[in-house]
Amino acid sequence: MADMPEDIRLVTDGDGQMATQSNIHFYVNWAKERLDEMEAVLASLEGKVGEVQADARDRADKAITGLRKSRDIFRDTVKKQAAANETAWTSAKATLEPEWNSFEAEVKKYVESFSKQVEQQQATFKLQAAAQLKAWREAADKLGSDTKHFATERQAEIDVAVKRMQVDAGAAEEKLQKQLDQMGTQSWSALMGVLTETRAAFDRANQAARDAFKRAA
Repeated sequence: MADMPEDIRLVTDGDGQMATQSNIHFYVNWAKERLDEMEAVLASLEGKVGEVQADARDRADKAITGLRKSRDIFRDTVKKQAAANETAWTSAKATLEPEWNSFEAEVKKYVESFSKQVEQQQATFKLQAAAQLKAWREAADKLGSDTKHFATERQAEIDVAVKRMQVDAGAAEEKLQKQLDQMGTQSWSALMGVLTETRAAFDRANQAARDAFKRAA
């Protein structure tokens, strides 16, 4: 993804320090998942703006400009946290959450005003779902990689967290794929409802993994 900060390097001199760095990764996972979805939505809407009726084009362009601004604010805040500690990330997440909520609300307004065609809504959903699934896979892979740095006697609980992330990622993919296979005339709200459910599952799995790493420290 463009302009996303590189993953924070893991420090391996002691499980406690490793766990601290891993805790930060869970904030990165959360932020990256949202940012990936933002990028996907913008790519879809920008690609379809030419289909907006001429008399509404200026308003559509201004709305997309506003969405880009929200994305940029979110992205820049994340980039500033590249070397931050857990306390700073906690504060940043509190700032980023309303930014994400605002972005979602503005996208809903845009779709209801300018992307009323079912095909356009479905195309946006497909890109957003793909972005979310990519975030699931990357988080699960990263979690599996992190477990290698812990002492053997602490592997059991960490392995459970990794397995849960992998299983939940598979369930999310199945749910989203089922929605893709059955898409007909579902409303935008219905499509977003599915993404909200799988995103919440991602957050729960991410938090469970974070808690497991903390206990193993």
